[in-house]
Amino acid sequence: MRQCRGQNIPMGSSLLKEKAKAFAKELGIEFSASEGWLTNFKKRNGIVFKKMCGESSSVDINVCSKRQNSLSDLLKEYEPRNIFNTDETGLFFKCLPENTFTFKKEKCHGGKNSKNRLTILLAVNMDGSEKITPLVIGKSAKPRCFKDINSFPTKYRSNKKAWMTNELFNEWLVSLNSDMKKRKIFSYF
Repeated sequence: MRQCRGQNIPMGSSLLKEKAKAFAKELGIEFSASEGWLTNFKKRNGIVFKKMCGESSSVDINVCSKRQNSLSDLLKEYEPRNIFNTDETGLFFKCLPENTFTFKKEKCHGGKNSKNRLTILLAVNMDGSEKITPLVIGKSAKPRCFKDINSFPTKYRSNKKAWMTNELFNEWLVSLNSDMKKRKIFSYF
């Protein structure tokens, strides 16, 4: 199992059972790798089933460590009120939860998850005293729901996929820069 994990080879229940049967055969033991055996084996050995795909595997730990050290030195030159963190998140506003409570004998069917989304860019300073007006990115240039609204608590932009683009981010950054020209600030994205 360690060999598979070391090579980023996914290992599911069937592969684990197959290996157990092969070892039993080599040792001359009569053995059937049942679900009960597998459950107990995983408990005894602290084995859990985890998601292995994602962005964390593409991160170089050495680069992160160097960046963290240089960032610490750089941050010493700024006051906490002038250090900002910026991040974006997707809001799937029509998505329903994937799980639900139901009776054991009742079949449970759902539909496909909605892909309707907004992207929201948020920025706040280190001591939490200043929150930059959020930037919301949607698909519609002029949403009908904004029809009779004169003021809005966010900035709104749009594109076909409701995603952050270089153009939108640069526009937001230039606007932020002009608002804070007189201050010595540090923004981290």
